[in-house]
Amino acid sequence: MKTKKLKTANGLMSIIVLVLFCGSAVGLRPKLFSAKGHKAALAPAASDDGICASVVEAQNYVCEEHKVTTKDGYILSMQRIPVGRSGGEPGNRLPVLLQHGLLMDAVTWLLLPPEQSLAFLLADNGYDVWLANTRGTKYSRGHVSLSPDDSAFWDWTWDELVAYDLPATLQHVHDQTGQKPHYVGHSLGTLIALVSFSKDQLVNKLRSAALLSPIAYVGQMTSPLAKYAADNFLAEALYWLGLDEFDPRGEAVVKLLKNICKKPGVDCTNLLNSFTGQNCCLNSSIVDVFLEHEPQATSTKNMIHVAQMIREGTIAMYDYNNEEENKKHYGQPNPPLYNMTSIPHDLPLFLSYGGADALSDVNDVKLLLESLKDHEGDKLVVQYRQDYAHADYVMGENAGQVLYEPLMSFFKLQ
Repeated sequence: MKTKKLKTANGLMSIIVLVLFCGSAVGLRPKLFSAKGHKAALAPAASDDGICASVVEAQNYVCEEHKVTTKDGYILSMQRIPVGRSGGEPGNRLPVLLQHGLLMDAVTWLLLPPEQSLAFLLADNGYDVWLANTRGTKYSRGHVSLSPDDSAFWDWTWDELVAYDLPATLQHVHDQTGQKPHYVGHSLGTLIALVSFSKDQLVNKLRSAALLSPIAYVGQMTSPLAKYAADNFLAEALYWLGLDEFDPRGEAVVKLLKNICKKPGVDCTNLLNSFTGQNCCLNSSIVDVFLEHEPQATSTKNMIHVAQMIREGTIAMYDYNNEEENKKHYGQPNPPLYNMTSIPHDLPLFLSYGGADALSDVNDVKLLLESLKDHEGDKLVVQYRQDYAHADYVMGENAGQVLYEPLMSFFKLQ
């Protein structure tokens, strides 16, 4: 029976992934960015050697692999780029911790050529760059006692990323450098930071935080595919069928996507646009590079938690949909809410959001900004890019000029 359930679940997974990533790839023809006259993305192919060897060192940067164990036993992979491509001594460089979003890993920050990728730009501009990889992703699948084949390995949501992963990675950076780092989060990487700040956690261990495509409230999300998955309880269906790991990177699916992208007249930036909103500034070659490394696995329970946020429009802990279970975990019948107004008003924040973003919708971001209305004026910098959508923030060809330069200017003031 379990084998039958798993086969059904894997079939459903393939359908969901194809819907999420192929929904509008065929039949939509607008060219967002012609490859002609533009430099192709350069990230090397995926490898089992680790991100340092396969991506960073291939671009002639020094890179260190680090392992961090969380208090609940997960062994996370981190990468450090201590100096820029021109070399030099690490010296007293200020550290920066980069945290990726949902269904991604640290390669998020390395997909473009060095002069366009945030991680490389920071290193070349004098920062000590640290890359985090969330539990369950390719290089963070270790545990002191569990295997990824164990159901218990996947018994977590972003609540645990707040409670364990982020504190562990941040503490490791501090221990290794003796300095408070700046923080940059994208998508879910902003949510776990905001929630931590709202609990007054980690605030005294950071210099500042930059939040790109901030995810907090998502009840007004306009992505039709994400909304469909949430409204139709697709993650819950997978969980019931026994699929604890949500892994959209099945070999057959990735092969099919790559074949679709090779078809004449198909602009595969639409693979991302159908989910993230109409990205303005992606090189048409970027999806090929993206599919070499991403998407990454997460827990199905985590996908359920995100779906709950979309349906309810609130920022709350995971809802077990059973009063007794909730009481057992939280001491109350409903999951506790996270209060964004509790974020300390003197924490330096840089927040950038886009008018075309279908995941971090403008109206949801406005709710977040309303929660921050009492923030000290000189401690909150808000940037709005009318043309940007969700993927532009980490893969946009012009992000270096329009986003990363202002971000680094913000860091210099802190």
